Amino acid sequence: MELFDNLFLGFSVAVTPANLFYCALGVTLGTLIGVLPGIGAVATMGMLLPITFTLPPTSALIMLAGLYYGSQYGGSTTAILVNIPGTASSSVICLDGHPMAKEGRAGPALVLTTLASFMGGCVAILLIAMLGPPLSEMALKFGAPEYFALMTMALTAAAALAHGSLLKGIAMVVLGMLLGVVGTDVNSGMSRLTFGATSLSDGIHFVVVVIGLFGIGELLRNLEPDAGRQRRKFTSRIPWRDLIPTRKDMRMAWKPALRGLSIGSFFGILPGTGASMASFSTYAIEKKIAKDPSRFGKGAVEGVAGPEAANNACAQTSFIPTLSLGIPGSAAMALMLGAMTIHGIQPGPQVMEGNPELFWGLIVSMWIGNLMLLLLNFPMVGIWVRLLAVPYRILFPAIVMFCAIGVYSLANNPFDLYLVAGFGLLGYLFIKLKCEPAPLVLGFILGPLVEENLRRALLISRGDFSIFVTRPLSLTFLVVTVILLCAVTLPDILRAWRRREAGGKG
Repeated sequence: MELFDNLFLGFSVAVTPANLFYCALGVTLGTLIGVLPGIGAVATMGMLLPITFTLPPTSALIMLAGLYYGSQYGGSTTAILVNIPGTASSSVICLDGHPMAKEGRAGPALVLTTLASFMGGCVAILLIAMLGPPLSEMALKFGAPEYFALMTMALTAAAALAHGSLLKGIAMVVLGMLLGVVGTDVNSGMSRLTFGATSLSDGIHFVVVVIGLFGIGELLRNLEPDAGRQRRKFTSRIPWRDLIPTRKDMRMAWKPALRGLSIGSFFGILPGTGASMASFSTYAIEKKIAKDPSRFGKGAVEGVAGPEAANNACAQTSFIPTLSLGIPGSAAMALMLGAMTIHGIQPGPQVMEGNPELFWGLIVSMWIGNLMLLLLNFPMVGIWVRLLAVPYRILFPAIVMFCAIGVYSLANNPFDLYLVAGFGLLGYLFIKLKCEPAPLVLGFILGPLVEENLRRALLISRGDFSIFVTRPLSLTFLVVTVILLCAVTLPDILRAWRRREAGGKG
C-alpha cells in the first residue's frame, strides 16, 4: 500500500505543466543527441548543467534524466541506418541492425528497438520503485575482486562468442584493452603507449574508436566497386507497410527482450558497469543459446531486441545506486549527483525520506518520458528510413562531415581526426580479415576498469591473489569463465583428436 501512496505522490509532482515540459524537452534533446554520433549525453548534460541552476531541483533532474535515457533510444538509429552508433552502448546494435537495413528491413529494426527500449525502460522503472532498497544492498556486496571477476567473465564471453576463431576473438579483446590503457597512468603519472605523442596523454576517446571502426570502416567497404549491388537494396525506397515488424519478428523478439531486460537491470544496479557491458553480455548470451548462431551478424532479430532492452533497462536502473546510495555508476550519473549537490540535496539513502517529492517525482517522470519517447520515435521511423533512399554519393560525404564535426567537438583537437582515419583503415582491415570489432570495443571499455579493480583487490589483500577465489561471488564468476572457455574450446579439441585418431588408423 505504501508503494501506491508513493507513486501517487510521484504522479502529482510529475504531471505538473512545468515538469511535463522539462521532461519533453529532455527526451527530445536526448533523442537528437543519440542520433548525432560524437556528441554524447554526458557532454550535453555538462553544457546544460548551468541552465538548471535557476530551475527547481525536481524539474532540473527530470530534464537531465530525460536527456540521458532519451539518448539511449536515439543511439540505435544511426547504428542501424549507417552503422555508426550514436552512443557507446549502441555499438552492439550495429552487428545485426545494419545488416537488417541492408536487407531492406530498416523499418522493422527501428520499430523493434523502439519497442524493446520502451519495454526495458518501463519495467526497469517498476524495479526501481519496488526493489530499489534491497537491490542497492546487494550491490554493496560487490567489491574490487567481484568487479574484476565479473568483467573478466564478460571479456571472455565476448572473445569466445565472436565470429570466427577463438584466437581472433581473444586478439581483439587484448587489442581493445591495450588501446584502453593508452595515456597517463593515474597511480604512477607515467605515460603508457603514447610513443611520445602528447596528444595521447589523455588517452583515446571512445567516440574516436567507435566512429573509426564502425563508421569509416563501413564507408570504405561501401566504396568498393562490387559494393554497388549490395547498396542497391539498401538505398531502395521502402513501402510504409514494410516498416512494421512481422508476427514472426515479434515472436522471435519478445523472449530476448525479456532476457535483455533482466540482464540490463542486474548490471544497472552495479556501479561502474554500465549499459555497454549489459548490451554486449546480452548479445553474447543470445548468440550462445540460439539454435542457429550463424544467423547473428547477418540480421538476427534477437541480436537487436535483446541488447536494446538491456541497454535501456540498464540506463534506467543505474539511478538506483545513484539515488539510494549516492554512488554514480557512470559519468552521466556523476553529473546527476552534481546537479543534486548544486541544489543543496545530499545524495544517499536519506533522499527517499528527506525529499520524497523529488525521488518519486523523478521515478514517475521516467514512465511519462518513456511514453513520450514511444510517441516521438514511432512517427519518425518512416523519416529515418527515407534517409536510405538518398544516393550514396551524397550520403557518403555527409556522413564523413558529421563524423568529423562530432569527433572534433570532443576536445577541439585535430589529432582526433587523424586517429579516426587510422581506426577507419583498421576497421576496413578487420572487415577483410573477418575479425569482429565488437570484442575490441568491449575490451576498450572494460580494460581500464579491469586494471583498476585488479589493483584495488591486490592492495586490499597486500598482493595475495587468493582473494579472488576465497570470496564466493568472485569465485563464482571465475568458475563461470572457465566453464565458458571449456564449452567453446572442447568441441574443437575433440574434433581434432578424432581426426588424428582416424588418420592414425588409416
